[in-house]
Amino acid sequence: MDTIEKILKYIRIKRAVSGKEIADYLGISRQAVNKHLKALIQRGKVIKEGTTRGAVYKIAGKIKPPKRLRKKYLLENLEEDKVFKEVELLLNLRKNLRRNVYDIMSYAFTEVLNNAIEHSQSKNCEVVVALDQYTCNFTIRDNGIGIFYSIYTKFNLPDEASAIGELIKGKTTTMKERHSGEGVFFISKSGDDIVFRSHKVNLIFDNIKRDVFVQERKFQKGTEVAFSISRASKRELEKIFKKYAPEEFDYNFEKTRVFVKLFQEEYISRSEAKRMLSGLDKFKEIILDFKGVKTIGQGFVDEIFRVFQRQHPDIIIKTENLNSHVAMMIKHVVDNKI
Repeated sequence: MDTIEKILKYIRIKRAVSGKEIADYLGISRQAVNKHLKALIQRGKVIKEGTTRGAVYKIAGKIKPPKRLRKKYLLENLEEDKVFKEVELLLNLRKNLRRNVYDIMSYAFTEVLNNAIEHSQSKNCEVVVALDQYTCNFTIRDNGIGIFYSIYTKFNLPDEASAIGELIKGKTTTMKERHSGEGVFFISKSGDDIVFRSHKVNLIFDNIKRDVFVQERKFQKGTEVAFSISRASKRELEKIFKKYAPEEFDYNFEKTRVFVKLFQEEYISRSEAKRMLSGLDKFKEIILDFKGVKTIGQGFVDEIFRVFQRQHPDIIIKTENLNSHVAMMIKHVVDNKI
């Protein structure tokens, strides 16, 4: 009998039981119990009653399944705000979500759908929105050109993987006359989990672990964006914008974060630095996050902290999450630059 079955059996016997009682009975951590209980609630097997400290868990009777909307839309002349209004009314989002979570859902949904309308070159798209006890999420999928392929061809990049680096810096758009290129950047900061999937590439933002990574997947035509946020999230859209478009920059999007390890854990050459720095001259402050980067070479560092910095003396470059080797190499170059 696996852990899930043991939990269900124990709840049936006790009729109503706390998370601590289950943890003590099974001899496992509360975190492990909570993970299993969350899965059981989402599957409709168990219900939770009461507040956090006094909460008890019972076997579910006939309960309503998670609220869910699935619909296909023709993209020609489609208006993203009207689609979100339809979603809002059908799922009663204003009542069921905290104001901060509602604002984030509204922003992210309309931005993603607008991208499908104006960039995908697809005739239609499929929209799925789901609301359960814990999370609110949506998926928007089109059958068009593909988000990474579009950037790769527009900017003459070596491959679609190179397009990812351009996309997540912000300010990269294939339609400068109509878009600032900021949408994807702020979407990627606003949810808990955000996945951009196109062709063989999965670009995943995990804002709970504060990480971003790339996976290779089976080829899938078009672009699929999956966005999820906890209904209990305290994240606020206004604070996200203020962080990267702060008052000192007149509330303009002038600050960006670059996850250096996105493609590799070791960087040696100047050419690697030049690829990473491409497009960053549009910003006034750059945060280089070295989390997960094991080694960097003198040429790579020199290109950033001496050559690029000399060419753009007004740009502030900050670093975070440096291991001892990376910190030592940067200090060596900075201390000895002429």
